[in-house]
Amino acid sequence: MGGTIRTVFNLAGHLARTHDVEIVSVVRERDEPFFPVPPGVRIRYLDDRLPRRRGLLSRFPSRLVPEDEPAYHWFSLRTDLKIVRYVRSRRRGILLGTRPGLNLIAARFAPPEIITVGQEHSHLSAHGPRVRGQIMRRYGRLDALVTLTPTDLLAYERAYGKGGRTPPRVLTRIPNAVPPLTGGDSALTAKTVVTVGRLTHVKGYDLLIRAWAHVAERHPDWTLRIIGSGPREERLRASIDKRGLTGRVILAGPVSDVGAELGAASMFVLSSRREGMPMVLLEAMSKGLPVVSYDCPTGPAELITHGLDGLLVQPGKIHAMADAICSVIEDEDLRHKLGSRGKETATAYGLDVVGARWDDLLDSLVRARRPS
Repeated sequence: MGGTIRTVFNLAGHLARTHDVEIVSVVRERDEPFFPVPPGVRIRYLDDRLPRRRGLLSRFPSRLVPEDEPAYHWFSLRTDLKIVRYVRSRRRGILLGTRPGLNLIAARFAPPEIITVGQEHSHLSAHGPRVRGQIMRRYGRLDALVTLTPTDLLAYERAYGKGGRTPPRVLTRIPNAVPPLTGGDSALTAKTVVTVGRLTHVKGYDLLIRAWAHVAERHPDWTLRIIGSGPREERLRASIDKRGLTGRVILAGPVSDVGAELGAASMFVLSSRREGMPMVLLEAMSKGLPVVSYDCPTGPAELITHGLDGLLVQPGKIHAMADAICSVIEDEDLRHKLGSRGKETATAYGLDVVGARWDDLLDSLVRARRPS
């Protein structure tokens, strides 16, 4: 139910208007996807784990995915074989990878007639040394690599230039798109602050809970809702209890209707230690919510002009985050100003606008392959 999955579904739904689109899920562990499958999109599963019989090859680690790839634990020798078999069976079309491990496999094993496109949903500096090493060695076989932010695009250009390695044929940047959300804009009257994301270390909810302890002292009638699930739930719950924030910080679990949650709040907070380009930040802005975000690498600074359509806070600073949140709580005019300007900013990231850029890229890659 993470942000990358949502952006993949959004893009697949857009492309399915004019293309034959299939999402290839490496692993299946639930009957149905958490999010609804877009119309016209098929889903194929390579390693169906629902029967709970993973087979002998699942006991052996992947030989194709670097160990410092964050999703390494999902891969095995079994998934290696299934992915390679699928990739090598393709005879036409465009293959988009959605994370480094998959991009690397596509670069190595896709037949020459297949157009290969890698997506970077994080940023180059976030990857471990083994992943970065293989990116430099193997991404040159890709037809294109798409980053989310100008900062990350520049990082890739500099890395290839400095390392003397061959880059992908096309290096470009296309941001995430904001899909249409249910419900209307926020009225900015509820005494509720919301954040949405996986309960993982990188999302920084431990920092946000510590900051909220200071907010709660000044504004005990306000509530923080954390939407999502993940491996750090119990640690976060213990931190909430330790600071006497029960009822003031709510771990609300996952929701399928993000639009309703955003529309019911009066502020959105992003506390991540790092991001690629946080789509949920744009979704909040599209609802007219004022946003407060750590200025983490990368994404927030590319989306927010501090003081105009949101507030940026020095990464990791607890008191600075608390002060920024309180400034929006205490200043109704600021709340409405940031929300209104943020909504204007989000319009540039609509699905039709961003989707058209994908259409142009894919069309250009196809044309480049045609005989002159």
